[in-house]
Amino acid sequence: MEPETSLASTPPRRAGDEALVRLAQAYLDDRRRERRWRLFFRLAWLLLALGLLALLYRQGLQASAPSAPHTALIDVRGEIAADAPASAENLISALRNAFEDSGAQAVVLRINSPGGSPVQAGMVNDEIERLRQQHDKPVYAVCEEMCASAAFYIAAAADEVFVDKASLVGSIGVLMDGFGFTGLMDKLGVERRLLTAGENKGFLDPFSPQTEQHKAYAQALLDQIHQQFIAEVREGRGERLKDQKEAFSGLVWSGQQAIDLGLADRYGSLDYVAREVVKAEDIIDYTPRENVAERLAKRFGAAVGEGMVAALRGMGGLR
Repeated sequence: MEPETSLASTPPRRAGDEALVRLAQAYLDDRRRERRWRLFFRLAWLLLALGLLALLYRQGLQASAPSAPHTALIDVRGEIAADAPASAENLISALRNAFEDSGAQAVVLRINSPGGSPVQAGMVNDEIERLRQQHDKPVYAVCEEMCASAAFYIAAAADEVFVDKASLVGSIGVLMDGFGFTGLMDKLGVERRLLTAGENKGFLDPFSPQTEQHKAYAQALLDQIHQQFIAEVREGRGERLKDQKEAFSGLVWSGQQAIDLGLADRYGSLDYVAREVVKAEDIIDYTPRENVAERLAKRFGAAVGEGMVAALRGMGGLR
């Protein structure tokens, strides 16, 4: 007969063994939780990415659908520069969308800008001329607080320019500014060591004396760009210009003075132009702006893409 075993003969579990069991159980529980959260985040990234794609797709469908008669609005705000919201790239893209929309009865540029780059403004001015001839749609400029310098360069391409009596308009001129530190360097005993290849490579260096030759060359550049600016204003405003000497002096004028000089045509706001001039009270804004999907995409950036990749990899199984 086999000997009987009893619970009394089983060796008692030691405290160390129980600690190991608890530790192993805690480790397994932690791994399970980790797998569950990993799956949750992968699915969340996937759903977010799919939601962004669906939103962009829906907006694309809405943009491609034919629209009812309306006034197309494009805002020109802030500095006109390559990296600014009012860059030639952004404004030209908006102009093309507005002109190509069959429902847009006219394009209105609502301007509130102190100016900026003549290059960027010139590109926009040229594109307005091209698109207007191609699509035969009128273009109006509505100047709010300020429409100066490069901003007026753009406004000059419009069929009519509307202002408020207190708007600041004009500044048809070009400037080049900087500082010279040669006198201060002499007082401080600082020696400027500038090596160049090309006798004029140090042109406009603020730490070197300005020569009469360089000063004359810079002035010739400014005069040439100024004449280009004047030519565009003359072409756009035509016989409406009155005192051209004053108009092109670089001064800024009130809206009332701008009308007297022929730089502007009449008073009017955006709503007035849409209602009374275009005869299309519905206004659709074509100004490039970041929508919700674009803001989310930029905010999360590469994280969205990484999340999608991780989600797609994780669908095949947990590791």
